[in-house]
Order: sequence, then structure tokens, then C-alpha cells
Amino acid sequence: MTENTATTGVSPAGPAGPGAPGRAPRRQRADAQRNTASLLEAAKTVFATSGVDAPAKEIADLAGVGVGTLYRHFPQRSDLVKAVIEHEIDACAAAAPALAAAHQPGAALEKWLHRYTELLATKPGLAPALHSGDPAFDALPGYFFERLAPALGSLLEAATATGESRADISARDLLPAIALLCRPVAGQGLAYNQRMVAVLIDGLRPGRQ
Repeated sequence: MTENTATTGVSPAGPAGPGAPGRAPRRQRADAQRNTASLLEAAKTVFATSGVDAPAKEIADLAGVGVGTLYRHFPQRSDLVKAVIEHEIDACAAAAPALAAAHQPGAALEKWLHRYTELLATKPGLAPALHSGDPAFDALPGYFFERLAPALGSLLEAATATGESRADISARDLLPAIALLCRPVAGQGLAYNQRMVAVLIDGLRPGRQ
């Protein structure tokens, strides 16, 4: 029996046919996600070189989108700054299990600490915003420790279990200690920070107490 499509309201192509509803929204969501990712990467680069007050067009041009797209995703500059920082924190946290799966515990810990040092290197361009008193950034310190302390803690625990790290140091000790080592020094950059962190890492090894 042939079903009357006028009664059912369903075309012969079915819900998944060429004109099916839902495809355009899915495509739009995918486009929006790509645009957001591009904007965050572009903003990270621009903030590090030009500061957080850099022109919106500079960020949009680097991301390959229009200025209107930037403002649709991030209406306020503080929205963009906060998103960039959280994006970088998330990426650093996600690196911990990936490194643990690919390396021995001691090597994974060392590589992650250098990755964390790179994260801190983005702060010179962002520091003015973070210390502006804008309430939009109030939750960032808590977010920082909430995401990174468990990531580092798991690597420390594994390295301690294999005798590759001393047992009297916690993630809550290391995160601020390395942040202090990475404070700006006139005439120095990331390479200097990495050398100082390498000295600290050497002190984590058993027998250095």
C-alpha cells in the first residue's frame, strides 16, 4: 500500500533526505566551533605580542574571520581574554594523560612541567587584564588549580611510585613554585624560564633532599 505523503507530511526522501531539517544547524554548529577555535588561537598569539588591547581586526584577520564573527562569539574583550586563558589551561591539563601514556613516569612529569612553563609564558600579554580588577576574571585562579592540580598530581604520584620523584612535594607546591620561577626577567624569555625549571626538576629527583 502506498502511503499518502500529504497526510503524513514526510517526503519520500525521509527525515535524512537532502532537505531534512537539522543538517544546516549541525553544519552551523561545526562552523561555529571552528571559528571559536581559530579565534582563540589567534587571540592567544596577538595577546602575547601586542597585549590584550590589540585591535579586534588584528585578531579577526589572523583567525580568518570577520570582526562581526569575533563579537558574536565574544561580545566583551574580557570574554575573549577569559576564554583564551581557560583554553590554554584545559590544553595543559589534557597533556598530562597523553604524556603519561607515551612516556615513563619520570619523563612524563618532566615534559609536563615544561609544558606548564610554556603556559605561563603566555602571561606577559595577559597579565594587565588579569590584574585589572575586572570581576570577569575572579574565578580564574580557582579554575587554574581545579584543572591543573589533579593533572600534575597524577604524574607526581606515578613518578613517586617508580622512585623517580621525591615523595614530599605536592602539586600545590609545584604549581606556584614554577609560576614564581617564570616571572618576567629583563632581557630573558622562555628559554631562560625552561632552564630555571630544569634546575627545579633536578631537585625533585630522590637523593637531592
